[in-house]
Amino acid sequence: MPHALLVSGSLGQGHDVMAQACADTLRARGWTTHTVDAMALLGERSGAAGEAVFRRLLDLPGVYDAFHFSALRPGARLALLADAAARSRLVPALRQLVAVQRPQLVVSVFATATSAVNRLPQRDFRHFVFCTDVTPHRLWVQEGTDLFLVTSEVAACAVRRYRPDAAVTVLPAPLREPFYRPPGRAEARAELGVPAGGRCVLLMSGAWGLGPLARTAASLAAAGPHVLAVAGRNRELERRLRAAARREPRLHPFGYTDRIPAMMAAADLVVTSSGDTCSEARALGRRLLLLDVVQGHGRDNLQHELELGHADVASAHPAEVVRNALAALARPGPAPSPGATPEPWRTGFTAALAQVGLA
Repeated sequence: MPHALLVSGSLGQGHDVMAQACADTLRARGWTTHTVDAMALLGERSGAAGEAVFRRLLDLPGVYDAFHFSALRPGARLALLADAAARSRLVPALRQLVAVQRPQLVVSVFATATSAVNRLPQRDFRHFVFCTDVTPHRLWVQEGTDLFLVTSEVAACAVRRYRPDAAVTVLPAPLREPFYRPPGRAEARAELGVPAGGRCVLLMSGAWGLGPLARTAASLAAAGPHVLAVAGRNRELERRLRAAARREPRLHPFGYTDRIPAMMAAADLVVTSSGDTCSEARALGRRLLLLDVVQGHGRDNLQHELELGHADVASAHPAEVVRNALAALARPGPAPSPGATPEPWRTGFTAALAQVGLA
C-alpha cells in the first residue's frame, strides 16, 4: 500500500486538524499514514522554547504583527535565519523518518516543515504543502514543493507572489468528521441544557483561549443569551469560566472538549477568533462574530471572513463583544456552506494526487 508522512505542528490545533483531514482521505483511498509534530522533532527543549517565544510574541501588542508583516511576509533576513535554525534540527530527524517509512507522499501542514522537507537528499516522494491561511507567508513557499494546496484564490495569488510558476490547487477547507454529521439544534440543546426557545452563543478563541474570554462570557450571559464558553487547553481560563458560571446560570463552561459540533448546532451565533473554526461554523450555517485577537496572519484571515459575508468583527473588549453579539443575534444566518459535505474536499484532494501521478 502507498504510504504518506504528514508533518504537523503543535502551535494551536488547526495544523493537526488539517493533517487529520488529509490522513482520513488518504486512508479511505487505501493509503497508510503517519503524522509527526515538527515542534517535537525539534527536540524537547527547542520545541518548548519555540512555543514559548511564539506565545510571548502574541502576548505583546503589535510585536507579532511587526514580525509577521516585516519579516515573515517578505522573507526578511531575520525570518530566514529563524527558518534555517529550525531546519538544521528538522532535516536529520525527517531524513531518518523518511528512510524508515519510505513514503510516496509527504504533506507539510506547518510552515517550519516546508523547507526542511525540501532539503532532504535523495528525494523519491512527492511533497504537498497545505496552508489554510488566506495569505501564506514566505516560509510556506519554498522551491522543491510539488503542489501547494490552499483554500482560496487569494491564497493562490499569495503563493505565486514568491513562486510565479508554482502548481497551486484551491480546495474547500476540510472539516473534522463529526462536523459532516452534526446533531440537530433541538437534540444539541437538550444535550447541553440550553432551552429550546432561548438565544444561544458559542464563545471560543482557539485551543489557547486568546483574549479576556472569562469576563466576556460572564457579561454576555448577564445580557440574556445562554453562553457556551470553551477554554480549550487554557486551564486558567477554564477555572475562571467555572467560577463565573457559579454567578451566572446562563453561562455553560467547558475546557478542552470534543463536543464543539453539538455546541455549534445548539448556537445561534459563533463568537471566535479567525481560523479554521470559521469554516466549521459556516458549514453548519451559523453566523460569525470575529474577535480581533490574532495578530499577523490572523488579521488577513479575519478580513477574508468578513468578505465572505454573514460575519461581524469586534475587539476583545467585553462590552464591545456583548454589544456586537446582541446585534448579530438579530441578523439572519447563512445557509450551510458548500463545505458542509465532504465530497468537494475529497474530490479535490483526489485530483491533487492525480496531478502528481499518485492517484
